[in-house]
Amino acid sequence: MATAAGPRQTGADQDDKGGVRTALAGLTTRGRSFLAAGVAAAGCAYVLGQSDLLRVGLLLAVLPLICATVLYRTRHRVAGSRRLSPARVPAGAEARVHLRMDNVSRLPTGLLMLQDRVPYVLGPRPRFVLDRVEPGGRREVSYRVRSDLRGRYPLGPLQLRLTDPFGMCELTRSFSTYDTLTVIPRVEPLPPVRFSGEAKGYGEGRQRSLALAGEDDVIPRGYRHGDDLRRVHWRSTARYGELMVRREEQPQRARCTVLLDTRGVAFHGAGPDSAFEWAVGGTASVLVHMLERGFSVRLLTDTGSSVPGEGAEGFAGTSHQSSDAAGLMMDTLAVIDHSDGTGLSRAYDVLRGGNEGLLVAFFGDLDEEQATVVAKMRQRIGGAVAFVLDGSAWGREATDVPGAADGSEERLRMLREAGWTIVPVPRGAALQDLWRQADRDRSGVVTAGDTSGEGRS
Repeated sequence: MATAAGPRQTGADQDDKGGVRTALAGLTTRGRSFLAAGVAAAGCAYVLGQSDLLRVGLLLAVLPLICATVLYRTRHRVAGSRRLSPARVPAGAEARVHLRMDNVSRLPTGLLMLQDRVPYVLGPRPRFVLDRVEPGGRREVSYRVRSDLRGRYPLGPLQLRLTDPFGMCELTRSFSTYDTLTVIPRVEPLPPVRFSGEAKGYGEGRQRSLALAGEDDVIPRGYRHGDDLRRVHWRSTARYGELMVRREEQPQRARCTVLLDTRGVAFHGAGPDSAFEWAVGGTASVLVHMLERGFSVRLLTDTGSSVPGEGAEGFAGTSHQSSDAAGLMMDTLAVIDHSDGTGLSRAYDVLRGGNEGLLVAFFGDLDEEQATVVAKMRQRIGGAVAFVLDGSAWGREATDVPGAADGSEERLRMLREAGWTIVPVPRGAALQDLWRQADRDRSGVVTAGDTSGEGRS
């Protein structure tokens, strides 16, 4: 959902649904007490033959009924709208929700109580009391929401309570629409480093895709603001009736695939400080970092699903698509959860299709079979960096297994021999420090035997 105001919510009309039963159900404790006291006084007056007590009883009984009838029959027309600022926030950050009420009827309203439904993880349910709203008038209120847990949270529907001046009756009207707040993982800024990879980014050593340069073979495109007028192709302009320019050689954007292991068996614990949440936050940080560096980026999971799924072989395309691609990937990470799979073969099937440029992976525990699959991923990758979360440090289960640490070290050694840059992730480690460590380790690998060029990341 965009950060602009959502669709106007109308429908707070006092219609005839429910009839008298609805009006009587809205009696407050005060109204019910008056009604009960009036009936009791009238009954005593009838038994005792006291006409004065009978008049008092009738007054007490009729007053709440009159208030309920008048409140129910009064046709208040109130329109409400909600605006989120912003509609997508990182975990732990605050968003402000702005509510606006407009009295679109010709009558002033009485005392209004406004209540918005929010999930408990966002905080307490906000309530506001609005004084009399004049015809054509408006009232604006706001409240803040915050969540340490990523996800998508519905806000609404908005509820409006109408009451009479004596407090005898309250009627509740609910609007029909709601908005959604998206809480994305925290993004940690990463320092610029240099990793080795076959596909080069913008800058030195960049590859280019050449346009057909012949006069007869030229492929023109429509003129865009800022294009050099010397590139205008007049023959195509005359043919199509609009200004056309020649395509020139275009720089080929470096590719980067960020692989997130979501297997439930690979992670231990739950909550904001769990290993899986660290991996999700690290994935989000690397995705944003690579997009800012001009890479064509995609998100890949162990299930083989790729985001974005369209464009050049599933990668985020040109620079004007980077913002949309980043939003789509952040929305995916906001709701991603453990998968039921136990292997990484589906991700390997996606990666073995061709040259993927740079691969940055976040893995949980790897057994011998999955370590073998990960080692094969390196064959068609220009550069490969893996952050492996140590189960013995993040969960208690692995510490109780004899020889678990030795087996883990052996598997990591096998991945290093296959060409991976392996960075073990201890509990509570900062991604910035590990990112620099990966740069230092990768530089050592390149110096030892990697002769391929470097792409800035």
